[in-house]
Amino acid sequence: LDCALAVIFVHCHLFSRKQREAQSAPGWKLFGKVPLRESPPKDSKTIQQEYEARASKSDQSLSLPAQGRRKNLEFEPLSTTALILEDRPANLPAKSEEEAQRHRQEYDEMVAEAKKRELKEAQKKKKQMKERFKQEESIVNAMVVWNNEILPNWESMRGTRRVRDLWWQGLPPNVRGKVWSLAIGNELNITSDLYEIFLSRAKERWKSFRETGSEMESDGTADRESSLDLIKLDISRTFPPLFIFQKGGPYHDLLHSVLGAYTCYRPDVGYVQGMSFIAAVLILNLEEADAFIAFANLLNKPCQMAFFRVDHELMLKYFAAFEVFFEENLPRLFNHFKSYNLTPDLYLIDWIFTLYTKSLPLDVACRVWDVFCRDGEEFLFRTGLGILRLYEDVLLQMDFIHIAQFLTRLPEDTPSERLFSCIANTQMISSNRKWTQVSSCLSCYSDQPVEFVCEGNAGKYTSWDCIKQALRNEMKKKLNLIPL
Repeated sequence: LDCALAVIFVHCHLFSRKQREAQSAPGWKLFGKVPLRESPPKDSKTIQQEYEARASKSDQSLSLPAQGRRKNLEFEPLSTTALILEDRPANLPAKSEEEAQRHRQEYDEMVAEAKKRELKEAQKKKKQMKERFKQEESIVNAMVVWNNEILPNWESMRGTRRVRDLWWQGLPPNVRGKVWSLAIGNELNITSDLYEIFLSRAKERWKSFRETGSEMESDGTADRESSLDLIKLDISRTFPPLFIFQKGGPYHDLLHSVLGAYTCYRPDVGYVQGMSFIAAVLILNLEEADAFIAFANLLNKPCQMAFFRVDHELMLKYFAAFEVFFEENLPRLFNHFKSYNLTPDLYLIDWIFTLYTKSLPLDVACRVWDVFCRDGEEFLFRTGLGILRLYEDVLLQMDFIHIAQFLTRLPEDTPSERLFSCIANTQMISSNRKWTQVSSCLSCYSDQPVEFVCEGNAGKYTSWDCIKQALRNEMKKKLNLIPL
């Protein structure tokens, strides 16, 4: 009550009087109309002189220590003016000396706490600005090295220790697309003209679908080419916070074109959920035709082809190899997952299908891509182990449901440096065997390969739910039978 009365008193005495005195036109107060008050007119010269006099007086009232303190803090604490301690209004009983002293002490504590909080926040912002400036300076220096030294001598320098160390720190944004394109390569020998051919074919099929409501397949090899219209649904769910790939956005048609052309280029693969995220990241860093070339070649890598073609046997092999290194690096968490019968397909499918672009912040995912282009498929699974290491303490406290929810929707503020520190501490060696040796010696005693496709109005397509539902039971039966 005392604080509220103090605020009312201050407002009435400090502000209301000035407003009433300065008002020269009819206005309104709380319960009635403010009467018209005549004020003598002033010329502009008089007003300017009064303003300069007030400004000069205000400047002189600042003490030198206060000025020095403000210069050091580089901000004006709001707490010095936001809280005002005043006595009670004259129409209320006066405070006793003990009560006034107690209120003064509480007021001083409130102001001190507020100033401490503001100072801490200011120091935090200052530290963030320094780190950001340092990062920007590092990017500029790295950009010069990449453009002037590495890219002109790509073949001879790409494998050197200096380049690998620089690569690990993350590629500068303006050279990222170029380096990705060089690292991925073009083993398929795709040209811009070939892209235009398949893009034209995709546009014809979209037109046919809009006119007839279904697509007439000319041969049996184009079963999954009928999934063209399903691309529209996934595009609308691609990086929705950016609002650039949704309908009406600047990259909507571009992403639609790249994905449509690919489904015509590889009808045996068709469209699989997750492709839109990969294509979107490439479009953000490359020109349209170059993005398609990189996209097609990237999906042609053994690991990506195994997942996107949903090769049952190979997927089990990758999951089994991951389990080997999971137990080697994080035995406590491995046993915790095992106690809940939580298999890696539950979270790895989403991570691998989208190459972490859906699970991690975009800037962190791009850095993962940087090293993935350098190290290949091994780094994808090493990143997965790094994520588990980063959140190990949290995951150990969770049950099955919460672990599944957490790993499929990682925190949006996942720190890049801490994650890569965890990745660096993850050893991809088990019993003196590297990833490639472990994965190659694993064999699955499985039945005939299973094709995980769902039927839809527009034809066949592959979804994560189809894959997980069919694969999880198989994982439980066969994973423990895989020999090392």
